[in-house]
Order: sequence, then C-alpha cells, then structure tokens
Amino acid sequence: MRRSYKFLLRLTRNQVAALEACLEDTRQLYNAALEERREAWRKGVSVSFYTQDAQLKEIRKADPEQYGRWSFMCESAAIRRLDRAFKAFFRRVKSGEAPGYPRFKGRGWWDSVEWRNGDGAKWDSVPHPTVTRVRLMGIGHVRVHQHRAVKGIVKTVTVKREGSRWFVVLSCDDVPAEPLPATGAAVGIDLGIASFLTDSGGTHVPNPRHLAASAEHLASAQRALARKKRGGKRRKKAVARVAALHGKVRRGRLDHAHKTALALVRDNDLIVHEALQVANMTRRAKPRPAEDGSFEPNGAAAKTGLNKSINDAGWGIFLSVLCGKAESAGRTVIAVNPRHTSQRCAECGHVAAGNRVSQAAFRCLSCGHRAHADVNAAINILRAGLVLQANAA
Repeated sequence: MRRSYKFLLRLTRNQVAALEACLEDTRQLYNAALEERREAWRKGVSVSFYTQDAQLKEIRKADPEQYGRWSFMCESAAIRRLDRAFKAFFRRVKSGEAPGYPRFKGRGWWDSVEWRNGDGAKWDSVPHPTVTRVRLMGIGHVRVHQHRAVKGIVKTVTVKREGSRWFVVLSCDDVPAEPLPATGAAVGIDLGIASFLTDSGGTHVPNPRHLAASAEHLASAQRALARKKRGGKRRKKAVARVAALHGKVRRGRLDHAHKTALALVRDNDLIVHEALQVANMTRRAKPRPAEDGSFEPNGAAAKTGLNKSINDAGWGIFLSVLCGKAESAGRTVIAVNPRHTSQRCAECGHVAAGNRVSQAAFRCLSCGHRAHADVNAAINILRAGLVLQANAA
C-alpha cells in the first residue's frame, strides 16, 4: 500500500533562504505556464503538459541563475501540478460542478516543492540513532527530526512550509500492512457536535472544540492584524501569529482524530459509520427573495454557527484517518446511508420524526422505548452495516 510520512526539518538560515528562493522560482514557473495556456486557448491552440515540460531545457539554458540551480524534477513537478489543476477543472465542468478555473499563485499560496527521490533529492534510508538528513539539490543536506521509522520504497520527497515551520513529506510505495489480531467485535459510530462520537456500546467521546477553545486568542490576533499597514514588518509578525494559532488548532484536531481512530481500530474488526456529505452539510443557507425585492429570513445566522461547529469537529479528517488506519490493520470500515438513522427505534424499527424528543433524548412513539438519541442511532448504523456486509458476502 501507499503511505506518507511527515517529519519536521531542522534548517539553517541559509537553507531557509534557499528553500524560499526555490519556492519563489517554481511559483513563477507555474504562473508563466498558466499564462501560456491561457494565451494558447485564446488563439485556439492546444498546449499539453508534455509540450511545456519539453520547454524546460531551453528555459534552464536561457536563465541558469534562476532556474538552472534547481533540480529539473522539481520544476517539472510544478508544471505537472498545473496539468492536474486543468484536468480537475475539465472534470468538474463535465460533471456540472462549480468549475474553479486554475488561478495564478500569489506568494502566500505556494508553499511546497516536490522532487522524485534520487533525482534532485535523496532520502537517507540508513537509520541513524541521532540524526537523519535529506539531500536537496541547491539547498544541501538538511537535518530531519525523524520520530518514526520509514517503511516501503520512498518515491517522492516534498518539502512543505507551514507558517514558520518546514516539513518533509515522504510518499512511499510497497509499505507492508500491519494486521492486528482479530477481536470479533463490531461497532457502529454516530458522529455529532455535542459529543464528537458515540458508539453502539454507549461510549461517548467528548468533542474537544479546538477552534472554539482558541477563539479569544484568534479574535485578538486578527484584530491586531487588521490594524497593521500592508507591507510592513509588524504586519508580517501579525500574520505569523494568526497562522501559528490556526496551525495549533489544526494539529490538535488531527491529533484527536488519530487517537480516536486508533482506539476504534484496535478494539473492533468492523466499524460502521454514516456516509456523511460534509461539504453539502456545511453549505451556506440559500437566500429567499420576497416579492417586493427584499429577502425573507432564511436562518443564515444559525446555519453559519452550525457549519462552524461541524468544521471544528473535523468529521471529514477523522473518517479519512479511520479508513487509512483500518486498511493498514486489516479492519473493515463500512459507510451506510444516514437516512432515518436518528428517527428509527432500535427496538421495534418504528420511524417517526417525533421519536427524537431532543438532542439527547429518544422515545419511541410506538413501543415507548427510551434511550440516548446518539446511542440509538449508533445501534441502527451498526445493524445497517451488518446487513450490507451479509449481502456482500
């Protein structure tokens, strides 16, 4: 299977300056390639990735000081990135989605550069007890804070900037699976906001609400940023502070997702969850135009608060992490239709909107069964998953 490993880089000042220059040069190359495609489309000429990739040799010869000092592969990866953006654009056009035409990248929107391992970058595959290094053409040998072993064959090496930190991401093929011993247990999980997760056994995982916990500090930092003049050193410091706070929230959310998913994978052979369309659930409320030209109330304020809470919970990140860990451990994850899971009685199967008395209370109007609403929903989710598994067998 294919896996990625992410490690913190320990850079010197000269290496930071060199990496920033590499990012800037590849960004300009990306923008130039995009401009060429735009002009070619206006003239009715087709330009492909291979056409632009073949021009790199001439570009490097014409400007060796800017482009010749970097690896050919990292510059080719920037053009391939543009090609993927156009393929995604045409795919969305055909499927009727919002097209999202590729945009020019500003300085704050280009934070990674990629090499093929052994071509411009070389990962030191020999384990070291004290320090590990990765060699990057034009930058040198960079120290890596390797906190775990790298398995499989390293195919690509990507350096990524996140705020003031730099990371290396190794994409590896042929990573061996690490199956866990069978437990014979199966669980259904219901994701929520009051509790992050409730399983069919009645266990509630609290919602840490990382963004809400940092809301005051973020508001203060953003107000300070709004007062700074553009282009000044103080504004750069204010931007770095806001980015650091958002980075802390992101890391906390990801850490919680990993720990929660790992506990589920270790204890259960089968994990069933709802097939949630998080992007659809967090769309803004549609306006309601009135006959007189004004707009009727549409609950946009309440919907905005709900969307913020859903995004803060990080359901999509958690489900992605859960599927990855389950695949590596040899576990089965099944997604079921969420329709009526919170309105169906787990005892008699009666479905009615009135069964859900409140956020936490469930009382069946038919048989009188009482339970926690999330536990009742998790049991229904587990049963639906067992039916799908039996039908597939």
